[in-house]
Amino acid sequence: MTPDPAPEVLRYTAFSADPAGGNPAGVVLDASGLGEEAMLAVAAELGYSESAFLTERTGEGAYTIRYFSPKAEVPFCGHATVATALALAERDGPGELVFATAAGPVPVTVVREGGELRATLTSVAPHVEEIAAADLTEALAALDWTAAGLDPALPPRIAYAGARHLVLAAATRERLADLDYDFARLEALMHRLGLTTLQLVWREGTEVFHVRNPFPVGGVVEDPATGAAAAAFGAYARELGLVPEAAVLTLHQGTDMGRPGTLTVELRTGDARIRVSGSGARIG
Repeated sequence: MTPDPAPEVLRYTAFSADPAGGNPAGVVLDASGLGEEAMLAVAAELGYSESAFLTERTGEGAYTIRYFSPKAEVPFCGHATVATALALAERDGPGELVFATAAGPVPVTVVREGGELRATLTSVAPHVEEIAAADLTEALAALDWTAAGLDPALPPRIAYAGARHLVLAAATRERLADLDYDFARLEALMHRLGLTTLQLVWREGTEVFHVRNPFPVGGVVEDPATGAAAAAFGAYARELGLVPEAAVLTLHQGTDMGRPGTLTVELRTGDARIRVSGSGARIG
């Protein structure tokens, strides 16, 4: 019996037009013949924070998508969504897409601006919740941070826009830059709380933030550019009244890793969903 051929695995970076910046993702545009173990094996071999797999085409521009880190499946991944949308746009042309994710439907619009493709995803309905004092204490201990090093204007919360993220705001850029955490300890807490990443932030200006995302539950020390967390952070910022109801936020991520990227987060009046935009590039 002839074994099934290996899937074509594309490599894209998201949230940077430079292949050396942003967050790399594997993209399989036809994963219809792959089982869960095979998809996980592809993601593990690539070693990127996530890879995306289109398992079924359900209509014009409509696909079922699954996301895998090197260690496990995740319900939603923003940067791999953007990477997949850009790969489809390069193959089929810009336009409207809808991805059926485990978290719900995620529309994506791809446009060409000058010579560059740019994708905008629209999140599922978000929500924000408190974190228990004991869990916050454990998170800070795992990070080797102190409560005194947090920005009191941006209180800790768990935010969701397709995946759960703990938002912690550093009082200084130096605190954010100094990231050296207890991998196993933070991983255990995140599994218990059902978190995908931590969204560590520092506010540079009214609508400009620098962010970092530890991702031990995915087997990755840090995620270079995190679209799902950016969407969750947009919901957090609006829920806490940190920004106007309609606003455009700029999130800089990956600088401390040597892979700088930029995520644009748009909040619209009368629409709870969050829009996250970015460019991308083919790797190799």
